[in-house]
Amino acid sequence: MSYTHVVYVDEAGDEGIGKLKLDVNGGQSQWLLLGAVIVRSDLDRGLPKQRDAILARFPHKKARDLHFRNLKHEQKVVTCQEMAALPISSCVVFSNKSTISGSRWAEIFKRPGYLYNFLTRWLLERVTAHCASDRFNADAVRLKVVFSRRGGTNYQAMRDYMELLRDGREHQRPVRSIVWHTLEPTEITVERHEKWAGLQLADAVTSAYFNAVEPNLYGNYESRYADILRCIAIRKSGVALNFGVVPVPGLAQCRPNAHQLAFFRSFA
Repeated sequence: MSYTHVVYVDEAGDEGIGKLKLDVNGGQSQWLLLGAVIVRSDLDRGLPKQRDAILARFPHKKARDLHFRNLKHEQKVVTCQEMAALPISSCVVFSNKSTISGSRWAEIFKRPGYLYNFLTRWLLERVTAHCASDRFNADAVRLKVVFSRRGGTNYQAMRDYMELLRDGREHQRPVRSIVWHTLEPTEITVERHEKWAGLQLADAVTSAYFNAVEPNLYGNYESRYADILRCIAIRKSGVALNFGVVPVPGLAQCRPNAHQLAFFRSFA
């Protein structure tokens, strides 16, 4: 199969909504993010060399794969600076799980994979629309989508959900839709993070944005990483909010605090 674009997908945070960190000491993350790095297929083969160039900035680092959370602050900054100059684009969707806990949707999203698959839908709606508007003939656009393998995720159930959406078997008509001629659900693949440079870049992008909205142990945020990467966020009519930076189900409904709201609005 010939592809025009390759899309690498990773997540930051976890799906659990039982004991969030904002309610207890420790516990599950307040936010779950799903992020994608998009690259033209003719440039995809250059990603390992570009990843290696980033790692070369850290000569004392023994691991030969890029894992954002294992980097020191100054290394994270350099990683983002290097990535901002690469021929890649990004899209990140954000779910504030505190808006689900106690809502009528809580029982649904407590089921394994449901929230992850729901965010996948939001992500692919925007990624496929972006790729279909690329300089290629829109009808010829074809995506290879690669997910980073995560424990406990039923990827076949995700593919089945994608086929349900494609075949129009939803109970309620969606506001948006995945651009289906660009994507075949059965061709979605799952690979190990350490083996794919593209997945390592997707991890870095998603983790950078996670640091901007998820409070750390001291209640502080670090938005510098995401600020450096804002130049690669995909846009619609020049605006990244709701296209390359996507609060779910919307900016008001995700109930951001003052810091998070200012961060999201900076992309408008």
